[in-house]
Amino acid sequence: MKYFLIVGEASGDAHAATLMAALREQDNAAQFAGLGGPLMRAQGLKGYQDYTKMAFMGVWAILCNIRQIKQNFRIAEQALLKERPDMLILVDYPSFNLKMAEFARKHLPDTKIAYYIPPKVWAWKTKRIHKIAKLCDEVLGIFPFEPDFYAKFGYKCRYIGNPTAEAVAKWQASQPVIKRKDIIALLPGSRKNEIRNCLTKMLKAAQDYNYPIVIAAAPGLEESFYQPYMADNVSVTRDTWSLLSRAKVALVTSGTATLEAALLGCPQTAIYRIILSRWLGWLRPFIFKLKQFTLVNIIAGKEVIYEAIGPKFSVSNIRRELHKLLTDSSYTKNMLAEYKHIQSLLGTHSAAETAAKHIRMLVQ
Repeated sequence: MKYFLIVGEASGDAHAATLMAALREQDNAAQFAGLGGPLMRAQGLKGYQDYTKMAFMGVWAILCNIRQIKQNFRIAEQALLKERPDMLILVDYPSFNLKMAEFARKHLPDTKIAYYIPPKVWAWKTKRIHKIAKLCDEVLGIFPFEPDFYAKFGYKCRYIGNPTAEAVAKWQASQPVIKRKDIIALLPGSRKNEIRNCLTKMLKAAQDYNYPIVIAAAPGLEESFYQPYMADNVSVTRDTWSLLSRAKVALVTSGTATLEAALLGCPQTAIYRIILSRWLGWLRPFIFKLKQFTLVNIIAGKEVIYEAIGPKFSVSNIRRELHKLLTDSSYTKNMLAEYKHIQSLLGTHSAAETAAKHIRMLVQ
């Protein structure tokens, strides 16, 4: 069976590579082609484009790289026509992948289409759900609330497990017991602008306490990037999960890292700067469909961790919440109990193996 996969960023490369390994276990004759990265190529991908030439975020970055983006579409279209796969597997990256799904439907009607890790239509751009349901034979979600959300519109989505929960559970099983210490962990994000926007305020709030402060460095960024933020009690590590396992509390830039912190049992506050946040209260109903921003709160369906996001993004708010985390034991105890509930909702079964089974059923 021939599978064609498309990803547009590092996380997609990792998730797709794991899926490819699971597919090969179930299909010895599996052949892989597509647009991906080094992890996918290590699994045998016949690569037509590397994701590093596709990962453009923000209006300015897109405008500056419009020629490359158009070329990426041409490369993907020509590769699909050449390979004529039995299955097209889309991994996140909706702006590109939905157009490729349309192309495949028009030119390769016999090719089945599966969306693994679909767009977050439950948070924004909800109208995409109609296009996804129309174009895809299978939608494989990684959050337990997604099937119910799709069902509201009369569509089907399967929850196949959460890769982050699975990976954390495997990592924890391989580690000795780690005792928590009086450490404040700072996870300021993965992109330079994101880090610059968040880290200064994180440090101002954390410096109120005579605790060691440890910054989790982003993959691909040199430690020299963090040098301007260094002080006598501030250090940097690349072992983020070990840090979250031993820190007393964490200040975390909103994203998957908030879920990782919850799964590793670290009390936290979520932080994020939003441009023109003063307008967020007025614009929010038109842009975001959920009351919460962070995955932890969205999965729980209520506020488990405080979100110092948008208009709440200030040193005073971060400082107040950090003080509460460090001094109010009943508050953190309740947070940890909610973490356990979230973990039970996600489960720890293999998302890739489950997804591979459903994908195989489509093409058998």
